[in-house]
Amino acid sequence: MSKKLNSDEKVVGRFEKVTVDLETLLELTESVSDEDLDEISLEIGKAEDEISEIEMENALNGEEDQLGAILTVHPGAGGTESCDWAGLLMKMYIKYLERHEWKYKIVDIQEGEEAGIKDVTIEIDHESAYGFIKCERGIHRLVRISPFDANHRRHTSFVSVFVYPLVDDKIEVEIVEKDLKLDFFRSSGPGGQNVNKVSTAVRITHVPTGIIVQSQSERSQILNRQNAMKILKSRIYQKMLEEEQKKKSVLENQKTDIAWGHQIRSYVFTPYTQVKDHRTGHETSDVQKVMEGEIDAFIRSYLLYSGEKNISGEKK
Repeated sequence: MSKKLNSDEKVVGRFEKVTVDLETLLELTESVSDEDLDEISLEIGKAEDEISEIEMENALNGEEDQLGAILTVHPGAGGTESCDWAGLLMKMYIKYLERHEWKYKIVDIQEGEEAGIKDVTIEIDHESAYGFIKCERGIHRLVRISPFDANHRRHTSFVSVFVYPLVDDKIEVEIVEKDLKLDFFRSSGPGGQNVNKVSTAVRITHVPTGIIVQSQSERSQILNRQNAMKILKSRIYQKMLEEEQKKKSVLENQKTDIAWGHQIRSYVFTPYTQVKDHRTGHETSDVQKVMEGEIDAFIRSYLLYSGEKNISGEKK
């Protein structure tokens, strides 16, 4: 609670400061030359951008919103085409994280046989990462001319994205050792080629819930087990939240039905270019920028659409 209170105080302080700065700038526009007016207009634009950012941060009022995040990407049916789409989404998220200079690491990745990926788990160690990234959870649909189709036909592919809060030491999640099944295997690269001669990769199955996690990014079995346990703890915590909110089946239903009618966002590369979020209605024709990690507008529109909290701190 104190962490959330400190975050709220920071937001209020920033908002008050930028409001004063903006009022001062607006007053100056009435008495300056045209040459100085251009510079002031630029500063006003920066102040408005900061207000927009504060507005987004203020929407993060859930206790878990202040945590880091675990992000996973899984291709749907469709073989190489879906695996390639999963790989493109993974790169989009990594570029987003790098643009914002958020600390992250790829805990586990399984390369596709021909292209893309079969699965990836990314740990994002940044305050409030879950609050921002959680809106990416759902089905992402791609329409394009497949580079893997010799007849140049248009294909539709689906990928599921899941986001879990990265549980810290302050949140208690009880895990009993006897409920765990551990498997050790060799870390592998593209095409199944073994890159380690020692079984350092770790897979953990939590028997009561059926949750399976694994880590193979580290050269040490001990470190991989620590990473896997961190992910397991986060996923069990997420399951607890779902049960409290009586939504236990929502994510599992998405997992088994990665197809039409369940997508949260569509990406169209051809015959026209468009990225559209089906929840908020926000869209853009600049597909290239989106795939370069510029998804801030989609995140902002979702936070405001979700109505979690307005700039004054009142429930919508």
